[in-house]
Amino acid sequence: MTQKVSWSVLSEPKKSLVLGLPVDCMNDYCDWLIFRLKNSLGTHVVTLNAEMVMQGEQNHLLADIIRRAELVIPDGAGVILYLKLKGQSVKRCPGIELAENLLWQLPKHSEDNLVFFYGGKPGVAMRAADSWQEKVPELAIACQHGYLSQAEETELLHTLKELQPRLIFVGLGVPRQELWIAKHRNICPEAIWIGIGGSLDIWAGVKERAPAWFCENSLEWLYRLYQEPWRWRRMLALPKFAWKTLMDVKF
Repeated sequence: MTQKVSWSVLSEPKKSLVLGLPVDCMNDYCDWLIFRLKNSLGTHVVTLNAEMVMQGEQNHLLADIIRRAELVIPDGAGVILYLKLKGQSVKRCPGIELAENLLWQLPKHSEDNLVFFYGGKPGVAMRAADSWQEKVPELAIACQHGYLSQAEETELLHTLKELQPRLIFVGLGVPRQELWIAKHRNICPEAIWIGIGGSLDIWAGVKERAPAWFCENSLEWLYRLYQEPWRWRRMLALPKFAWKTLMDVKF
């Protein structure tokens, strides 16, 4: 018998705005998503950070997708700082931690435990799947790397339509993963879809997540830059976000 999540102990997320883009604030995102999964309520989860906010200013299609997503979590330290300066006490919810919580919780709440990993270099998604299968044997995980030809992507879409996974984690990077989910989520309308960036690399052991001290002091971005110095151009979005935050926040 699967455990039921009572709606009485849940509440709808509180909507806030970060430079015009929505973010949902609540105590337990995982329980809320499990409830939607158990009730076949398809959900697109966006993990909002400062870099994505700045991309949304230039990419109107991305901004529209963020606005239409059923759940936008405060993933980045910059988003948390913005909300705090606006007088809102919000706890950060890293996308990788939410994804991991869902993987741990799925077998407790569903008899259908099929999960799909899509993204990363060849071999990465498979290694990530193997790692999680060892941790949670009740899961059934299918996967596909993110370097596909048009014909291979078409085959992937047919596979997803046939399998109908409950959780679909897409690690193609921002904004590609958000655009891809928005375009194709109709083929698995009851699934939880989450763009997880480089999480597959971490689960596969290819890269390491920042040590706890960096995470606790909002410096995870700095550790990632140390690991991937080629990202420095993308990191230029952070001072732009900080400047716009100062201009937007009324003290």
